[in-house]
Formats: sequence, structure tokens, C-alpha cells
Amino acid sequence: MSQAMLQALLQNGGLIEATESQQEGIFALAQAADITTATVECDRARSRSAVLRAIVKAVDFPEFFGNDLDALYDCLCDTVSDQKTGLYVWFNKLHTGDPALADDAQAILSVCNDVADFASNKGRYFAYTVIHAGKHPDPDPGIAPTPYSGSSED
Repeated sequence: MSQAMLQALLQNGGLIEATESQQEGIFALAQAADITTATVECDRARSRSAVLRAIVKAVDFPEFFGNDLDALYDCLCDTVSDQKTGLYVWFNKLHTGDPALADDAQAILSVCNDVADFASNKGRYFAYTVIHAGKHPDPDPGIAPTPYSGSSED
């Protein structure tokens, strides 16, 4: 993908198909265009709530975030409006292939498409990339999976 094509995709907004190896280059182009970038680490997220918490952490949403899809839309739109030019979000290892998360992941990405439309209507940019991950691995017998927070209770 050429730099000119990628720059056009960023400015058009919405989903940008990319590979993990392209992240650094895309971020550099976004930042050159004064588009704020954020990486959402989704690998440990096993529910909609966990993915929303990962987004909140990456985009630095306010404390009043309502933890539902309407709140996600509102906060992403506010964040896009608060930026000089727009926002580019990289969803890293979103487990869209996990049956427990597949429908919720699609709903979250649908919200992202709605935010791209909002941004376009406001003269701003909102684009995103999803690095898809399959199903979460099954936990080892007798060992609980690591909680999303990353801490383990002893």
C-alpha cells in the first residue's frame, strides 16, 4: 500500500485493512496529518465490557463513561471533536472469532463506522484498523484465566 493511498484512506475514514507490520507506518502517516492515534489492546478482553474498558484506557475517556455502546459512540465522537484533525484507532488482537465475543465485537465495530460518518459530517477524520484474533485459548484445567486487569488474586 503506497503512502498516498494510505493517506487517502485515513482521510476517508472508517475501516482500514492492514497487517500488524504496517502499524508503525500508518501511525507515522496519521501523526503527520495531525490525526491522533491510539492502540486498543484487546487480547485479554473476553467480553464486551472488557473491550470497552480497553478502549476507555487507550483513548483516555472521561470517568463518566457509561460502559455501553451509546456511551462508546458519544465518547468517540467527543474525542474526535476534541482532536486537531481526527482520531485513528488500532484494535490489536480483537477476538472476533471467539463465540463469546463475536456479536459484541461486531456491534463495537458498527459503532466505529457510525463515528466515521459523524466525523466526516463534522469535517474530521476517524479511521480504525482491526487485527483479528480467533477464539481465546481454553484455560488450563484447574487454572483460572488471567483477569483483564492483568492482576491475579492469590
